[in-house]
Amino acid sequence: MRMAELSRESGVPVATIKYYLREGLLPPGERTSPNQARYGEEHVRRLRLVRALLEVGGLTVAAAREVVEAIDQRAPTHSLLGVIQCGLPVPKTEPDPEARAWALEKIEPVVRKHGWKGGPGDVVFEALVGAVAAFAGLERVELVERLDEYAALADRMAELDLAAVGSLTSPESIVEGAAIGTVLGDAMFTALRRLAQRRASAERFRD
Repeated sequence: MRMAELSRESGVPVATIKYYLREGLLPPGERTSPNQARYGEEHVRRLRLVRALLEVGGLTVAAAREVVEAIDQRAPTHSLLGVIQCGLPVPKTEPDPEARAWALEKIEPVVRKHGWKGGPGDVVFEALVGAVAAFAGLERVELVERLDEYAALADRMAELDLAAVGSLTSPESIVEGAAIGTVLGDAMFTALRRLAQRRASAERFRD
């Protein structure tokens, strides 16, 4: 198919397709003349993946390029998921030294107990440090005191997530599933948590 057909098939404007080609997010088509190229279904799938990474996942162009390069290099599935996770944006705050030290004291034993990878400097670990330190700053540490219980729930959620992603077949579908599943999964679980909180509140605080 020509670029105009690729645009119609994928729903991506021609100008955006050209931008993705320049940025290395989309492989070039098969040249049929100096100014013409032919594209196939693999380009349609790649465009859908790139849009999911950029528009749903919120990745930067540079991070999305790392993901598609890992796919094209046939990186192992675990490595692919690591690339996508590192590319997804996470909230981050910079706590003061005292709050940071307190947060690390709470977090590090839990991370070791659950066999998780990550430490100071890791973007996801630092997001957790910032969140836990914020509890200390507000002098509301009730949830932090149950951090190990929340970690156990996170382990179970991760198993469910990976079971769903593991049912997919191609690297593109795995990465797309991981990006969309993480972003929309966070939103879905937040809503589920709040619905459950309503029920638990009604039972605990009946007055």
